[in-house]
Amino acid sequence: MRSGIAAAAFAAALLPGSAEAQRAKFDGTWSVEVLTQKGDCGMYRWPVIVERGRARYGGPEDFTVTGSVGADGRVSGAIMRGQERAVVNGRLSGAFGTGTWTTSRGSRSCSGSWNAEKRG
Repeated sequence: MRSGIAAAAFAAALLPGSAEAQRAKFDGTWSVEVLTQKGDCGMYRWPVIVERGRARYGGPEDFTVTGSVGADGRVSGAIMRGQERAVVNGRLSGAFGTGTWTTSRGSRSCSGSWNAEKRG
C-alpha cells in the first residue's frame, strides 16, 4: 500500500512538468510569414519568440505580439501596431505551423493566413 501511495505521488509530481515540457518543445525563435487573402493589408515576415508557451515579437519594428502556445501546439493571440489589431489562431506541429488571422478597423478589413518555421 505504501509503495502505491509513493508511486501515485511521484506520478502526480511529474504531470505538471510533463505539460510544461510539452509546451517548451515550441520554445524558440520562429519566422512567421503573414499573408493577406482578403483586403489590402500586405505581406509580412516577422520573428516571433516563444518562451514557456508565451509569444512575443522579436524584431525592431513597432509591433506587439501577444499570445500563447498550448502543449498541443494550439496558437491563439494578437498582433498589434498602433490602433490596429489582428486576431491570430492556428497550430504549431514540430518545426512548422499554420493558421489564420483577421482584423477590422474602420474601412480597413483584412484576413488571411500565416505560416511559421522554427529557426532556433
